[in-house]
Amino acid sequence: MRARELGRKSVVVGDRVSLVGDTSGAEGALARIVRIAERRSVLRRTADDDETTAEGRLERVVVANADQLVIVSALSDPPPRTGFIDRCLVAAYDADVEPLLCLTKADLAGPEEVLGYYTELELPYVLNRPDSDLDALRALLSGKVSVLVGHSGVGKSTLVNRLVPDALRAVGVVSAIGRGRHTSTSAVALRLPPVPGVDTDPGWIIDTPGIRSFGLAHVSADSLLHGFPDLVEGTVDCPPNCPHTTDEADCGLDAWVAAGKADPRRLASYRRLLASRAGEGDSRGDSDQRGPGEGDRRGPDE
Repeated sequence: MRARELGRKSVVVGDRVSLVGDTSGAEGALARIVRIAERRSVLRRTADDDETTAEGRLERVVVANADQLVIVSALSDPPPRTGFIDRCLVAAYDADVEPLLCLTKADLAGPEEVLGYYTELELPYVLNRPDSDLDALRALLSGKVSVLVGHSGVGKSTLVNRLVPDALRAVGVVSAIGRGRHTSTSAVALRLPPVPGVDTDPGWIIDTPGIRSFGLAHVSADSLLHGFPDLVEGTVDCPPNCPHTTDEADCGLDAWVAAGKADPRRLASYRRLLASRAGEGDSRGDSDQRGPGEGDRRGPDE
């Protein structure tokens, strides 16, 4: 239970709290949360990008005190959505949380095109197949609080069940039109089991429900740029107060990309996010941007 004196202050997964009462954990035990410690990181999202809309003003805290955001994306069935990954990266950098790209279903497709899209970022990543031993992933999770996010159907719950065999997270299937069905309904923190013969803290993972969209209305336009570190240096030659939009003729980002210093698709993604923040375009379609090899096909948010 939450103590009345906390008022409307929310308690989220990952919070460190102080308790009074029966903390034995026995069946029927009752304790109260009386204090929420200061959060060292807060990962947020909104349902919309535009802060002038009700959805854009409704800010949701995904998790508190995470060290790492694990972006789970399938390489096929469903195909990778780089627009969604870009949004997660922006949210991670804004929250001062380290990103990790976890590419699943590597038995169905290669990672070259997705990794090529992010080559300038030196983004840490790990590949997983159904028969992978997960040792590489466990090493990257060790000693950290890691939150897993991803579209439904990418294999996130399957991954969690392999990492924590007692988790028993529900596993769904991908529909005939390539959309995952939501199986997880609430975020849950799970202690990773110790690795035999290793004394270090194995860490925690926080599994989240399959996310349909990752709105960024809470992220300022300046902070949005820092989600694209491969473009930051290209703004040095921009005029003062440059909006970095397509209709700004003197924006230095165009010359930066033309000189081969950044992928033009990254600039296009950044500008789509800028436009959606201004209420232009369909922010949901941006989050559904397909993998680099599949063009910029956009469809309903999933």
